[in-house]
Amino acid sequence: MSQRKDVVTWQPAAPGVWNITMASPPANALSVPLLDGLHAALDAAQAGGVKVIVLSSAVDGFFAAGADIKHLAAIGAASFTAYGDQMRAVNDRLAAAPFLSVAAVDGLALGGGLELAMAATMRVSGPRARYGLPEVKLGLIPGAGGTQRLPRLVGRGRALDIMLTARQVPAAEALAIGLVDRLTGGDVAEAALALAGELAAVSLPAQRAAVAAVDAALDLPLDAGLGFEAARVQALFEHGEAAEGIAAFTEKRPPRFA
Repeated sequence: MSQRKDVVTWQPAAPGVWNITMASPPANALSVPLLDGLHAALDAAQAGGVKVIVLSSAVDGFFAAGADIKHLAAIGAASFTAYGDQMRAVNDRLAAAPFLSVAAVDGLALGGGLELAMAATMRVSGPRARYGLPEVKLGLIPGAGGTQRLPRLVGRGRALDIMLTARQVPAAEALAIGLVDRLTGGDVAEAALALAGELAAVSLPAQRAAVAAVDAALDLPLDAGLGFEAARVQALFEHGEAAEGIAAFTEKRPPRFA
């Protein structure tokens, strides 16, 4: 059954998969109620023991348009700090969640909306999607992870090109530079749910270890990264689901992962 917190709904979509949907017309601006709803959805997903969530939008033409500019215009420095902290907290929780996540982007993902999508494990895009970090037009810089996550995805030069010009990146270019992982010509939510189903069929501890090792490759020297990798694979063999995976392979049957 679907549950609701303000402008965010969540419900099971397939075994091990939940769909979290943002619905705050006209543009899914990241208002305080929307951020509160995302926190509640993440709470529910974590308590529900899901393996993969799909984050999508019910607002046509928008994934999320970014920060709530009307809210910013009405607050002072202390409230601005609190609002920024709340945006960062949602993204950090999504990035560090005990489950995987897929952002389904069909429309505009700008500013905080792109930062939210980049915090997901993977991104599926529709052909009409456009991506950007236009904060310099407001005399600001991306403040909810954009300056850190974008260069890790696309490299320093491309990240600066996107941020300093405030331009919108079309879907085909986003795929080519690694900003999104898959581009579909069909229904984006269906494509994202199909990917989530693929992800849910294999070992979540192994997937999380793979994500951690790949992220470590961006920050650690090669020798340290190789040591990080070796430690993770040893831990999976001793304490993860490798015993079931290896047994299933030798017995020629599908693995029964948790």
